Amino acid sequence: MTSQQWCIYAVLPIIGYLFGSMPFAVLIAKSKGIDLRAHGSGNLGATNVARVIGRKWGYLCFLLDLAKGFVPVLAAGVYLRQAPALMLAEQLAWLGVALGAIAGHMFSFWLRFRGGKGVATSLGVLLGFWPYFTLPALAAAALWVAVTLIWRYVSLGSIVAAAAFPIFFFATCLLRGKNLAEVPALLVFALLMPALVIYRHRSNLARLLGGRENKIAAKPGNKERL
Repeated sequence: MTSQQWCIYAVLPIIGYLFGSMPFAVLIAKSKGIDLRAHGSGNLGATNVARVIGRKWGYLCFLLDLAKGFVPVLAAGVYLRQAPALMLAEQLAWLGVALGAIAGHMFSFWLRFRGGKGVATSLGVLLGFWPYFTLPALAAAALWVAVTLIWRYVSLGSIVAAAAFPIFFFATCLLRGKNLAEVPALLVFALLMPALVIYRHRSNLARLLGGRENKIAAKPGNKERL
């Protein structure tokens, strides 16, 4: 690769981080005169926005958080996949954008390196990895919906979906006849990214195991702890 390509590849993760660091949950709450960090669970994500401000604002926040992972990763993929084959350097650069976006959401410099738990942004990142992670991500999202609706725990849905993602990834590769040895960096990412999401939910996991995690509100006005 040329020195110019190396410079571009080095800048891409920074661009991903800048996208991911946009604190949409805080901005939406602030537009309503609310400091989200002092209300609800204090988490800076779409679920707490829905709890504190209303579900339609939570949905908006979810879509915006998803987009800040999807847009930079998809754009980087279009640029990097202009070459005939996706070499290791291109894989690492692509993953750098993805990790940058997720890290930006979890550790936003606008919020003194605080942030949300990264579920929506991680989903956006995975959807942007066409075709490698898109179908497994959709399967994981469907599982999240099913688990959340059945057991009424958003955190449980997130943990189960994250844990199942590598399985969906392997299954999709087998069905499509893809050789995982050709994309080693993506394979490592498929294992590490879910682990990071689960780690960010460690307090929720402890409450679930202890029977102290509250469920989603069955009716408007009820509260849940996430």
